[in-house]
Amino acid sequence: MSSPHDFDFFHGDWEVRHRRRTDFLDPDSDWTEFTGTSRCRPLFDGAANLDEVDMPVLSAKGATLRLFDPETERWSLNWASSVTGTLFPPVFGRFEGGRGEFQGDDAYDSKDVRVRFVWSGVSATSARWEQAFSVDGGETWLTNWTMDFTRASGTPAG
Repeated sequence: MSSPHDFDFFHGDWEVRHRRRTDFLDPDSDWTEFTGTSRCRPLFDGAANLDEVDMPVLSAKGATLRLFDPETERWSLNWASSVTGTLFPPVFGRFEGGRGEFQGDDAYDSKDVRVRFVWSGVSATSARWEQAFSVDGGETWLTNWTMDFTRASGTPAG
């Protein structure tokens, strides 16, 4: 069951290893890899948090506001990019058995896509996030971005 403390593990500073497709919808596109950093801080006594990811290779930053809805016991994940200056449509979901899955609808390259974020491998010192798109309503998925998080040295967990 999901709770307002599902993302407590993520509070603090992280080093990030990104792996990203050059074309999010092409399964044959190349992967690029680069590093970055992330900092997450809790809000609302843990029932919300805000993180900023710095991706110098892309000359970009991103921010995610996560909010827990106690009535539905679901999270909304709301992503914004410094490149576009816009807030993307949210994805919604929950954690079950140590894995968080969140889905929503968006558009990419003028095509409607179903978006899926998955959080896995969660510990006090590491975590993995991945993004996948579906153009067939969730029948098939193409993973197009992964982030492997490692606790920044000298930073306490949570």
